[in-house]
Amino acid sequence: MKTLSYINLIMAALIGACCCYQALYTLVRLRGRSRRFTEKSLSRFAVLIAARNEAAVIGQLIDSIKAQDYPSSLVDIFVVADNCTDNTAQIAALHGATVYQRRNQTQIGKGYALNFLLTKIAQEHPKAAYDGFFVFDADNLLDPGYIREMNKVFSNGCPVVTGYRNAKNFGDNWITAGYGLYFLRESEYLNRPRDYLGTSCAVSGTGFLFSAELLEKLGGWNYFALTEDLEFSLDLICRGEKIAYCGQAVLYDEQPTGFKQSVVQRARWMKGLMQILSKNGGTILKAIVGGGSFACYDMLINSMAAVLMGLCVILNVVMFGVGLANPNQAVAPVILTALLALGGSYLGLYFTGLLTLITEWRRIPCSSHRKILLGFTYPFFMLSFMASLAVAMSGGTEWKPIRHTVAVSIGELDGKR
Repeated sequence: MKTLSYINLIMAALIGACCCYQALYTLVRLRGRSRRFTEKSLSRFAVLIAARNEAAVIGQLIDSIKAQDYPSSLVDIFVVADNCTDNTAQIAALHGATVYQRRNQTQIGKGYALNFLLTKIAQEHPKAAYDGFFVFDADNLLDPGYIREMNKVFSNGCPVVTGYRNAKNFGDNWITAGYGLYFLRESEYLNRPRDYLGTSCAVSGTGFLFSAELLEKLGGWNYFALTEDLEFSLDLICRGEKIAYCGQAVLYDEQPTGFKQSVVQRARWMKGLMQILSKNGGTILKAIVGGGSFACYDMLINSMAAVLMGLCVILNVVMFGVGLANPNQAVAPVILTALLALGGSYLGLYFTGLLTLITEWRRIPCSSHRKILLGFTYPFFMLSFMASLAVAMSGGTEWKPIRHTVAVSIGELDGKR
């Protein structure tokens, strides 16, 4: 039992040492530090949307793109209806998008769909001369100023820009609120300080922009892991590129409401990380150790944070269980240590979520009493990453579409604040 206690203390110390730099990130955010940009030129953009059976929501996304405070002549919308069995393609076309249908049951996943769509655009629109490409999911909604704000950063020479990710259905239950706080924290307490301090941000699945020049340098879109966004981010960082952040560009997306669906999705994230480390671990390690890349280290630590936290919680649960099964005076300190560690984990996660909730309060589309109540459940959402880790380790994880049904407008979201 003493050995378990020592292991517990060592793991806690290592995690604290690896993540202590994030105290500076928090200070930067709380002091309101961020870079400001003035638009230097108007850019021509292509919007990329990969959709699979998204008939319920894709029309609202396209409408929000067309309602942007940015010249519509400079924005073209392209949708890949990826192995759809509903009328996603027809609805997208009716709302004004150029639609391509893809049928491929072997190469499954968003990365393959984006590669297909970019190839089609290059073949059929060679004279369009796009400056950059936006990537959105079909369930997204954009604030009216989204493209204008992103272009302010992009036109200042930033080849990749990511924005502020909010949740359409934050107040549905503890799962959607957990996702909402998770992505809000990533936006404001990780990406914003990273950008201000001159290191690289990370793209997070949706709501990002990259330049045509960068795409050509990369030799096309070649990111096909289960977490193609993380693969893209790490590859850019290893190449010495920086991803910028635009906190004024607000995007909303729908979060899963069911626990099983949530566990499966997050297991895919973890499995994707394993794929990337297996394929590119040497390159990443070389960038960190040989090249001294703090950005790469930062990205890796944050990607593995949920795994490390899960291992610590599992260890403390084991310690507590073993202690109860052997009730004697010798194990009492071990049980106390485990209880203190579990309680400390809850409180640490609660205050992390609470800090995010307080600073982003006005931007979250949810009633005040629901925000307060759901703040207490954030630690349970984070601790449930353990279940996702178990599923990922079982080896059966594969890409599966998330069903989206929350069809709302920006005006309706504004009314929920």
